[in-house]
Amino acid sequence: MDKKQTNKISKPTENGATLTTDTNGTQLEIEVEFRQLFKALDTEQKGTITLQQLIRRLQEMGIKKDDFRLRSALGGHLDRDDSDLDETVLEFADFVKMLQGGGANLIRNAIRGDLIIPEFRQFSRDIKDIYESVREISGGKVATYIPQLGRVNPDLFAITICTVDGQQYHLGDSRQFFSVQSVCKPINYCITLEEHGEEKVHQHIGREPSGIGFNGLVLNDKGLPHNPMINAGAIMACSLIKPHFQMADRFDYVLDVWTKLSGNSPARFNNAVYLSERETADRNFALGYFMREKKAFPANTDLNQTLEFYFQCCSIEINSEQLAVTAATLANAGVCPTTNERIFRPDTVKNCLSLMSSCGMYDFSGEFAFTIGLPAKSGVSGDLMIVVPNLMGIAVYSPGLDQLGNSVRGIEFCKQLIKNFNFHNFDALTGNLNQKKDPRVNRAQTKIDGVISLCWAASEGDLFQVQSLIAKGVDVDAADYDGRTAIHLAASEGHPKVVRYLLNQRAQVDPRDRWGNTPLADAMRSNHQEVIKILTEYNATT
Repeated sequence: MDKKQTNKISKPTENGATLTTDTNGTQLEIEVEFRQLFKALDTEQKGTITLQQLIRRLQEMGIKKDDFRLRSALGGHLDRDDSDLDETVLEFADFVKMLQGGGANLIRNAIRGDLIIPEFRQFSRDIKDIYESVREISGGKVATYIPQLGRVNPDLFAITICTVDGQQYHLGDSRQFFSVQSVCKPINYCITLEEHGEEKVHQHIGREPSGIGFNGLVLNDKGLPHNPMINAGAIMACSLIKPHFQMADRFDYVLDVWTKLSGNSPARFNNAVYLSERETADRNFALGYFMREKKAFPANTDLNQTLEFYFQCCSIEINSEQLAVTAATLANAGVCPTTNERIFRPDTVKNCLSLMSSCGMYDFSGEFAFTIGLPAKSGVSGDLMIVVPNLMGIAVYSPGLDQLGNSVRGIEFCKQLIKNFNFHNFDALTGNLNQKKDPRVNRAQTKIDGVISLCWAASEGDLFQVQSLIAKGVDVDAADYDGRTAIHLAASEGHPKVVRYLLNQRAQVDPRDRWGNTPLADAMRSNHQEVIKILTEYNATT
C-alpha cells in the first residue's frame, strides 16, 4: 500500500523566519518552540545572539565545535576563530533557518539540556577529580617484550569520555597516538561476526574464559582457541576477515572500520611497532602452528599471511579521543554517536560485549567483572577501552602496566569510577542504597519533581504515595514555588492521616507560605476540625 504523501509549504513568520508547514496548516516546526530556544541563548534580551553564544552552549553540553553532525547547520563557520564567531550576529530568522537544517535535533537538545548526561559540566568536574587523583599513581612498568613499546614515556596519561549522544570530554595526553595492541581483538571479532555470522565464527573460536595467560599455548577440548580476546582467538579471527582479499586490501578494510568507529577520524599504522611485533612473535607463531596441527583454521588458510595480518592489526595507531568514540559506538549498539552511521549490528555488539565482560582483561577478567562490572578490553601499550552500555564509552591511556598486563592507572580509574557512579552492571539491584551518582539524571529536575509529587499526594490524601516519596528521600519540608509544603496541602484539603504522618516524620508544624499562612491557618479557613485538633495538640507539646 502506497504511503500517503504530504505536500509541504513554507510559511513566513512575522519576523521573516520561514517555518515549514503541511497543506493542512499543521506546523512541523513551531515558532513558539524556536522562540523559547532563542530566548534561552539571548541572555541580555537584545533580540539577537552571536554564533559564539550558540557554540558555547553546545560546548558546555560536551558537543565539540567540529562535530560532524553540525556541518550542515553551521557550515563554513566551523573553521573560524572565536573572535569572528563573537562578531557573527544571528537574528531570529537566521536561527530558525539554522534549526531547519541537518544537526537541528542535536542543537535543540543541547540548548534544552536534553542529552544523555544533562549536567555534563558537573560530570566533567567529577571525572577530572578522579583523573587528578589517579595521576598521582606512578606504579607499573611499560611492556618491554615488544622493543618499541619499551621506549614509550611511562608518564603519559589520558582519560577521554564520549557519550552515546556524542558528548565528549578529554583530559591529559588525549591526542597522543599509541598502538591498539589487544584492543584490536574485540573489533576484529565484530568484523568476523558481521561477515560470517555467529554460527560460522564459533565453529573456529570458543567463547569461554581460558583461565590462563593471554598468550598461553593451549586450546579447548575441541582444539579451538578459547575465545577471541586472547592471542590464539585473535589470530583465528584474522584468518576469517576477508580471506579472499589481497593482504593490503584486508588491512585497508580493517583500518577503514577503525576510522568509521572513531567518527571518521583517520586511524594510522605504525610500521616500527609492526616490525617489532614480528621480530618477537615466537609464541604467536607457535600458537598458529598448534592450531593448524589441530585443523582449527578454515580451509585454505595461509598461516604466515594470517600471522602477518594479526601483527598489522595490533600495530594500528589511534589516540584516546578516537578510542573513546569507538567505545561509545559499542555502547550505542553499533551506531557511531558523532556521525550517526551504523557500523555494526546490535546483535554483533551484544556478543562482543558479552565476551569483553568475561574475557577482556587478561587474567584479571573475573576480578574486573566482579569489582567493576563493565565490558572492557586492555592492551599492553597501556590502552584501556571501557563500555557503559547505552550511556558512554571511556578510554584510558597510561603505559605503566601491572603484572597481568593491564594499565595500573587504568584499573585504578575504573575502581574510582565505579565507587562514584552507578555504572556497575548490577548497581540497579541495590537501588539508591549505595548513594552513587547517576549522571543520567538531572538532579535539579528530580528534586523539583519530588517536591511536586509529594505536595500533590498530600493534597489528594494519598498516604501510601506520601510514604513512598519520603522513603525515596524527598524532603518532608520541601516547598513549592509558593512556599507551600506537603503539610500545608494536607491541612488545607482536610487529610488528618497524612497530617499526622508528616508530623511523625518531623515535618515543621508551622511553616509559612509566601502569603504568611501556616498549615493551621489553612485548616481553620476550611474548617477541617480534626486537622485543627491534631495541629493544635502538636503545637502544645512542642
